[in-house]
Amino acid sequence: MTKQILISALTFGAIVLGTNNVQAQNTTATTTVNITLNDVISIDAGSTAIGNTVDFNYVTAADYNSDQTITKANSLKVTSTKNFNVKVKAGGANFMNGTNLIPVNVLTIKAATAAGTMGGTKSAVVLSATDQTLVSNAPLGSALTLNLDYTIPAAKSSSSDILGKPAGTYTQTVTYTATAL
Repeated sequence: MTKQILISALTFGAIVLGTNNVQAQNTTATTTVNITLNDVISIDAGSTAIGNTVDFNYVTAADYNSDQTITKANSLKVTSTKNFNVKVKAGGANFMNGTNLIPVNVLTIKAATAAGTMGGTKSAVVLSATDQTLVSNAPLGSALTLNLDYTIPAAKSSSSDILGKPAGTYTQTVTYTATAL
């Protein structure tokens, strides 16, 4: 019996003394994440003003005696990390057909009634060969759209600016510039 007590005591002692508290080990690693930002302003692909045309056709007397408006959706799509302005100008003082000329000021460009997602103060611009502000202080954003109305008013199409000119297609480029503030 003493042998059993001794074995029991040794077993109990071994269990009590042989048990260690096991603790979870931990280790940490730290990494640095950098986000580098650059100022960006872009007239993005998908802007219909890039490589597109606006065609006015004067076929009947009614065409010459009424306002002609062509609306271009997504004329400009701008991404900017800062507020910005949009300016517009013609590539010269006249629409040209060989030596025949129509002054560019027959055309007015303005934001369409459904102007798109671009904010800011929008102005109607009578086209000229110098930069004019179309949108001022537009808030920063990504892929902001501006739908534009191109209008030749009847007062211009029924005047000597257009009447009496030789038939044909008169052409001029229009340049839009977005500038961060």
